[in-house]
Amino acid sequence: MTAATAYAPFEPARTDAGQARDDAVVINLVACARGGDTQAWDALVERYTPLIWSICRKYRLGRDDADDVRQSVWLHLVDQLDKIRQPAALPGWLATTTRRECGRLVRAAHGPHAVIYELDAERHAALREAFTHLPPAGQQLIAMLVADPPVPYAEISATLGIPVGSIGPTRSRCLDRMRRHPAIAALINHRTGSPRPAMAAAS
Repeated sequence: MTAATAYAPFEPARTDAGQARDDAVVINLVACARGGDTQAWDALVERYTPLIWSICRKYRLGRDDADDVRQSVWLHLVDQLDKIRQPAALPGWLATTTRRECGRLVRAAHGPHAVIYELDAERHAALREAFTHLPPAGQQLIAMLVADPPVPYAEISATLGIPVGSIGPTRSRCLDRMRRHPAIAALINHRTGSPRPAMAAAS
């Protein structure tokens, strides 16, 4: 089994009908890979290697470290492939496993300061990942709200074409959506002492 090594940008998963089609493709690929179909395995690797690279970049790993993470993640999947009961959840499992492997390298590289560095890196990576899954209008709104100096509500209203009174509720919906993203949920569970979603997220 070989893994694709090209650094390619990760495209956020589609929603609704597009997401349903993506899920069906993943379910079929996992089923075939379990049966020993190397082409299906290679298709999974090609499909999700950009996701692994994107998370490694958010942790600011060098190319060699990122390549180590990539190989570790796919080796873990080889061991766990037969245990996945919900193959459509595979992307979430891959993302969680990648973040865990990135954290392991961060701890090894930064010694006594690794915990603080890892928490900062993990928080930054999770926020960026959740932010990129907002709709474009939501991304623009949040970006304007956190700008320094702050953008006045009147300017936000004129730029985005929404009433001033809708800015607060729209912001709340965007933040709620970010909190529900698997990357943020995993970070919250970790801090509250709940188990991190590992294979359970895909089983």
